[in-house]
Amino acid sequence: MQKSFLFLLIISIPITLSKKSSKEKPDWAKKDIRDFTDADMERLFDQWEEDEEPLEEDELPEHLRTPPPVDMSKLDMDDPESMLAMTKKGRTLMTFVSVLGNPTRDETETITKLWQTSLWNNHIQAERYLVDDNRAIFLFKDGAQAWPAKEFLIEQEKCESVTIESKVYYGKYSNKKDEL
Repeated sequence: MQKSFLFLLIISIPITLSKKSSKEKPDWAKKDIRDFTDADMERLFDQWEEDEEPLEEDELPEHLRTPPPVDMSKLDMDDPESMLAMTKKGRTLMTFVSVLGNPTRDETETITKLWQTSLWNNHIQAERYLVDDNRAIFLFKDGAQAWPAKEFLIEQEKCESVTIESKVYYGKYSNKKDEL
């Protein structure tokens, strides 16, 4: 008798709990997942997000991170480029680099790879992506490094121009610098 009572008790607890939990669910949650509407999926996502812990600062996407503080005492107000570089510190920045002349895509690949290696040897980390036969993007994870890289690049014999923040800097050997 005692065994059968224990058996009934063990069987009835999960059934009772499942009935209780199904009563607590809203109507939209009782539907088959294949029948969920966009609104149902949004509610499910919101419930999921409620229980999640907030992300650490370094796990957040860059646009949601708090920018590093800018030390105003170190800024040279007479040099707008250094001020801009300080504000881009710790932020991703794209720089467009054009190769002089009419190089083939392979020549541009070789030249920009050489420039990238030279920058890396000088502890300036840049990712490089070709966007045209004579143009590449240099992506700096620390945007402040773009300006020292620009100084190096414009001195190169095959550099037509470097564009940072919509400002074009012509290379030392570029014909277009004479047009200004």
